[in-house]
Amino acid sequence: MPTSDPHNPPTIFRPGAGSVQLSRAEIAARVAELGAQITADYRPKDAAGEPLHLICVLNGAFIFMADLVRAIDLPLTTDFMAVSSYGSRTATSGEVRLTKDLDQSLKNKHVILVEDIVDTGLTMQYLLGYLQGRRPLSVKVAALLSKPSRRLVEVPVDYVGFSIEDAFVYGYGLDVAHRYRNLPFVTSQVTEEG
Repeated sequence: MPTSDPHNPPTIFRPGAGSVQLSRAEIAARVAELGAQITADYRPKDAAGEPLHLICVLNGAFIFMADLVRAIDLPLTTDFMAVSSYGSRTATSGEVRLTKDLDQSLKNKHVILVEDIVDTGLTMQYLLGYLQGRRPLSVKVAALLSKPSRRLVEVPVDYVGFSIEDAFVYGYGLDVAHRYRNLPFVTSQVTEEG
């Protein structure tokens, strides 16, 4: 199976409320491709390579992160942080607040921030600014899903699993009022304004 370009992800969207958008097999194949690409990008040129450190944005990215770290064939460390911009709503409030900080220093580490979905870009903009202030060697973003049509601010997303149209999605870590994270696939529901 040819490896997809992580900077030009496949666009997958099958219209229909509640229909499965991304199957377990599609997700597994794409995560394996992203892991291989990250391995190639960060493989040390010598024995003294700088540490690779992945940060999971809780709660939505924890399943993606678990699968992604197993797909990366390099020594690495992990940490977790949590922010809130949605609450129990299905649309972002636009206000981001940190609810769980990092436990480890980022100094002299190459960081990959692992997110479930990049939507408006507001949360990602906040997180990138926050992490840069911790003085890592570099910061890149890996996101399972990206909704380019929803961007309010442009942010870099270096490793994208899938680009999707504007639909509310859940499963594979993404939730509806804290439920359905355990679905092994991603499914959609037509977004209703109101």
